[in-house]
Amino acid sequence: MRLDRMGSMHQSRLSFLRQFLRRAAKETWKFNRDLFEINANGVGRALYRLSTPLRDYTLICFSHDLPDEMRSDRVIASAWDATFTLYDGRPTLDDLERLEKHVPYQEEGRLTQNELCLSRANRSVRLWDYVLDCLSNGNQPKLDRVRDVGYLMRTTAVYGSGKFGSADRRVVENREEANSPFQLEMMTVYLIRTFVMDLIEHLAKMKNPNSAVKLDSVIRRSFGVGNSTGLGMAPFLVNHPRLIHSWFEAKENAIATVKNLKTATKTEISKFKELVTRLKPHLKAWQSEHPIQIEKNLALEEDIEKLETKLENFSFSIGSPWKLLCDWSEVELSIEGQEMLNSLILEPYGHLVDTFGDEMSCDETKLFPINGDMTIANVRSTIEKYYSWALEIDWSDPNCDARAWYTSEEKLEPRLGERYEMPELNEYEQALQPGRDVARAYKDLCELEPSTTMADFLRTYPKHRHIMRRCLTCGELPFSEIRDNTIDSSMLPIDMLRAKLSFFGACHFDPRSDRWVRINMFKGAPFPDELSSGSDPENWIWAP
Repeated sequence: MRLDRMGSMHQSRLSFLRQFLRRAAKETWKFNRDLFEINANGVGRALYRLSTPLRDYTLICFSHDLPDEMRSDRVIASAWDATFTLYDGRPTLDDLERLEKHVPYQEEGRLTQNELCLSRANRSVRLWDYVLDCLSNGNQPKLDRVRDVGYLMRTTAVYGSGKFGSADRRVVENREEANSPFQLEMMTVYLIRTFVMDLIEHLAKMKNPNSAVKLDSVIRRSFGVGNSTGLGMAPFLVNHPRLIHSWFEAKENAIATVKNLKTATKTEISKFKELVTRLKPHLKAWQSEHPIQIEKNLALEEDIEKLETKLENFSFSIGSPWKLLCDWSEVELSIEGQEMLNSLILEPYGHLVDTFGDEMSCDETKLFPINGDMTIANVRSTIEKYYSWALEIDWSDPNCDARAWYTSEEKLEPRLGERYEMPELNEYEQALQPGRDVARAYKDLCELEPSTTMADFLRTYPKHRHIMRRCLTCGELPFSEIRDNTIDSSMLPIDMLRAKLSFFGACHFDPRSDRWVRINMFKGAPFPDELSSGSDPENWIWAP
């Protein structure tokens, strides 16, 4: 749970989009495009429906003709190339008319309990225009050009769980297809990808009916859905400690399960080695201009070479081969390479590790009252055991207390400010620095007699109530806290973003600064019609 490792994580079998695809394939979900009314200017609406064994979900798409100067990835943007909502069931014409007055305005509109997610997306103009020209003139886009960007549209938000009037989590939490985290958001993005592909082919046909062609199936699969993610996502990892614990514990248990295996079969070894051959093309398609990611990718390139060399003489017949390989990586590879290997070793063992995905949700509504009879001695013991990392930080050093998390009134987004350049931030600071707050509370705990009760302590120091509740809740959840300083002068928010996005199933992380990143989702994955006809939901990762 250190930031440098969290900022080096890769997608895995337990990533939420892969759980979604497995379920869709296993249960043979049916796919239909129920409506596609879009003119030559790209304006109109479309309906994409997924039918599970028990219910239907419909992505309602509104396509717009957006001037280039209005295109922005910022949360405060007011117009987009396309806007979407995931509808619970099959919408009526009245529903479409109602939603057409609200969905294109996003936060300015209002949803109902029938809508599960809200999203919007913008074109990647340089690639969009190129692909449109190619297809309308009867040509296929060059694969290298496609891989350089990897998507035709990128989402700038995918909202759910009660935002703007949409259905609360409790409405869907007992549905099997929504049990794992963010499954309906994954469905939304997945169907957006299909819509985008249909839209570009449709516009090419409208532009030049006599010569336009559709995308080659291999090239079509090379497109994912982009996403621009900024600081707004970072606080999630601090604000949901019990949920984050469930995610990391499930993945660590999966890794431990494989590392504890005493032997590996020929099929399992072959699968692993085949995946290793995909790493170089995967890395080649991973474009970034940010110096941090460039350096990490160069290290990963060396790691792949080292792993290939290691495997030339590595004997899988010795006891616990996967543990030995991972132990070797912790000495020889960068953290980026180590985390890549942690994901890779899970791939041959879906039958052993996929069920851990069922353990990645938790009931966050469960209350944890503070036991007022607990003595300060017991509380101090808990802090010393679980928060020793926070007590070791010199919080009097300005570099260790250099920043403050707050919400910008103008941008309506979480922000990270420089505390000593903007003293007014102290008044608006959000509780996103548990390490510092624990250390402050611990200092005051030490001022009182060990037999003092927690009730008496909080009467004297009511400002510590929130962090005491957190300590006593998280003390039994080893993966619930980022064991690093989230307000240090050298802290990189993109490490927090990447950790969460890796659990989503993102790949090709491209930091645009130390505070926001672009990613790709579902790149290479089979489309809904392919899944319906039996396409493998797994054999597409790591750039096959």
